[in-house]
Amino acid sequence: MCNERTVKENEEFFKANPDLSRRQLGKAAAGAGVAMMLPPVANAQALTESNVEIRTPDGVADAFFVHPAVGQHPGVLIWTDILGLRPAFEMMARRLAQSGYSVLVPNPFYRSARAPVVGEGASFQDPAVRETVMALRAELSAETDISDAAAFVEFLDAQSAVDSSRKMGTTGYCMGGPMVMRTVGTNSRMGAGGTFHGGGLATDAPNSPHLLIPQMDASMLICVAANDDENEPEVKNILRGAFARADVPAEIEVYTGTLHGWCPPDSAVYNEVQAERAWSRLLNLFENALA
Repeated sequence: MCNERTVKENEEFFKANPDLSRRQLGKAAAGAGVAMMLPPVANAQALTESNVEIRTPDGVADAFFVHPAVGQHPGVLIWTDILGLRPAFEMMARRLAQSGYSVLVPNPFYRSARAPVVGEGASFQDPAVRETVMALRAELSAETDISDAAAFVEFLDAQSAVDSSRKMGTTGYCMGGPMVMRTVGTNSRMGAGGTFHGGGLATDAPNSPHLLIPQMDASMLICVAANDDENEPEVKNILRGAFARADVPAEIEVYTGTLHGWCPPDSAVYNEVQAERAWSRLLNLFENALA
């Protein structure tokens, strides 16, 4: 999960790779323009998209909803990283929808502010940005994750573009990783979940996300950043053991050469090659688990 360690390790990486640092930071500053550079989708479907509002137990959440223009398709819930709902995640949602999914990306911080909560090109390396999003993150909890997930799944099931006879999927990045685990572990509609550089998936806390694994009836994909694994090498083993004991199918991989945050295309540490590998594994997961 994004914290001061993330900042320090990113700074060390940039110092060791000054040329790469300039290129990546330039991409991050481009914001939505970077997202537009995502590789095209083969046989991409025409889309319909809208900004929607969803009532939850704590208020009204603003969200982005996109789906193929024709037909009914499996619903997918995307949990963002700590910078929240923004153009890069809207583009990621469109890309997934082009492959045949009805995709919802909520603003996780709706209780305090509408999206976007930071400006285009914002970086977690910026102290002001960090202060803003860490304060918003502190307002969330395991309980809000679970209640929000229930509301968002209910919204998806009520949409004509969602095939309610098929299982749903969910993905999460950074702080969205635990949200995926809690969504899958508390909602029977879920057939697949994918986490990408997710933090706090297995902790000593009594409400650690991994303790929900025995309640899961889904296939899981856990994509781990290399530096996260270096700092907490036992997490992947704890997860593997828990999934195996619960007989939950799970693919867990540490992505070589990646830093926490490597998947969103507007990230300063975006690793295109490895992000595309992770994306291909996600599509494979959904194709098989949501059929």
